[in-house]
Amino acid sequence: MGRQFGDAIHGIVRAGHRRPGSIVAPRCYSWGMKTLLALTLALCATPLSAETLLVNDQVQVKPAAMELPARGASMATVETRFGAPREKHAAVGKPPITRWDYDGFSVYFEYQHVIHAVAHGG
Repeated sequence: MGRQFGDAIHGIVRAGHRRPGSIVAPRCYSWGMKTLLALTLALCATPLSAETLLVNDQVQVKPAAMELPARGASMATVETRFGAPREKHAAVGKPPITRWDYDGFSVYFEYQHVIHAVAHGG
C-alpha cells in the first residue's frame, strides 16, 4: 500500500504501517464524542443569568428581569449608569469587599470592581 501525497509531506502514515520515526495519524472522535463536545461548548458559551427565590420553603429559579451591573465594571461606571446607591456599606476583610444597595438589587465590589450583583426577591 503506497503513501498518499499528504502523508508523504507530513510524515504521517496509517496505523499498522508505521515506520520508525514516523507520526501516526490520530483517529477521529466518534459521533457521540463530537456531539458531547459541541453541546458542552454551546452551554459554556451561553450567558446565563438567574434569580434564586425561596417560595413556600422551596428554592425556585427565575431569570432576572432587570439589568444588573456587569462583572468587572468600576464603581464609577456603576454609579454613572445606575445612579447613587441607596446605601454604601463599609469595606470588610482582605481583599476589601464593599456592598452598595440599590432599590431591587445589591452590588458587591472587590477593591473598585464589581464581582457580583444580586437582584432582591419580592
